[in-house]
Amino acid sequence: MSVRLSAEERRESVVRAAIAEFAHGGYAGTSTGAIARRVGVSQPYLFRLFPDKRAIFLAAARRCTEQIRRRFAEAAEGVPPERAHEAMGEAYNELISDRDQLLFQMQMYVAAAVAERAGDADFAAQLRSFWEELWDLVHLRQGADPVQTAEFMAKGMLINVLLTMGFPAGHRVWAGLGEKGVCPPGQPC
Repeated sequence: MSVRLSAEERRESVVRAAIAEFAHGGYAGTSTGAIARRVGVSQPYLFRLFPDKRAIFLAAARRCTEQIRRRFAEAAEGVPPERAHEAMGEAYNELISDRDQLLFQMQMYVAAAVAERAGDADFAAQLRSFWEELWDLVHLRQGADPVQTAEFMAKGMLINVLLTMGFPAGHRVWAGLGEKGVCPPGQPC
């Protein structure tokens, strides 16, 4: 006997599947058919849950950045601003261990750039707004210091690139990233 899922539960399944599919195929290279197959629904049903591929991607992007924001907020809760950098860095190490989440983040950046270049400023702006919300949280949790915020976000982006490109822990490109709680996954800070 199979369990019947509600539309909201199916939407949740679609978002999870979309993150995995878009992580590997990007926005342009991922079909809604692949997402529907991963979830086990038909494409017509998928389009009853979401109006189009763009809406699916935006829901996945929101989920991805909300998850990061939530973990950063939890990690920095009650922590003085001068220690928030380290606490959020440690939380981020846990998040980036999910390769699909990491690759999806990178696909978000590409999708925003491609959309902007193609003249779809609204899509690009929506994607940028998710990242901007993340920036704002980091900025406030670190005492609204713009230099610390930039350093934290820059190190996070560098770590994303190094992991995405497959640089192993211990490689020389990781040197210097162990400061302030941001270090290669699996390596002590």
